[in-house]
Amino acid sequence: MTTGSNMNELEDKIGYRFRDRALLKQALTHSSFANEQKINRTGDYERLEFLGDAVLELVSSDFLFHENPQMPEGKLTRLRSSMVCEPALAYCARDLKLGAYILLGKGEESTGGRNRDSITSDVMEALIGALYLDGGFPAAHDFIHRFVLSDLENKILFYDSKTVLQETVQAGGSHAISYELKGETGPDHDKEFLVEVMLDGKTVGSGRGKTKKAAEQQAAYQAILSLREK
Repeated sequence: MTTGSNMNELEDKIGYRFRDRALLKQALTHSSFANEQKINRTGDYERLEFLGDAVLELVSSDFLFHENPQMPEGKLTRLRSSMVCEPALAYCARDLKLGAYILLGKGEESTGGRNRDSITSDVMEALIGALYLDGGFPAAHDFIHRFVLSDLENKILFYDSKTVLQETVQAGGSHAISYELKGETGPDHDKEFLVEVMLDGKTVGSGRGKTKKAAEQQAAYQAILSLREK
């Protein structure tokens, strides 16, 4: 459970002290916990997630617009989408170990919800919403630049790894890329997929993920790193 000391620890990590601590607690509260504790549904993170999503889109759009003055609208849109999608935000949440602070119901906890990308990415957006309400646009802006838009070259490589791999391979000539599902582990509610990416029939990368798409993304990322070493 997220205690006051745990929230202090998270505040230390993000470099911000909430004036209204209830906003931070709400941002970390999953609906399963709210239901178990008989908290009003507005006490979970979903409304804050809605707000944070809009703030994140604005800040990331502004950043990309000014950082890429020659990039056309279509490519800006695709790049923004890759940066704020579920796997990308979950990647950022893992950097913060955000899953450790989430308030979950017992059922959700027992099925691995604390490490589920769909939940940690939602909490990341809810935290942005809470920061916006507590500290205004500057607080949310600073957090997004520090924890979402930082180290962007490596993050874009991961976020959009399948596209980057395709472009890398095409630049070297005509090659066939395919993704093959090699295995599944875990129960139906908490599966993990193993995928290999093939280049002209030869394995060049492998990845694991809670969805096939996430596993393919990880496999493509490993393939890019491997190809760059050669």
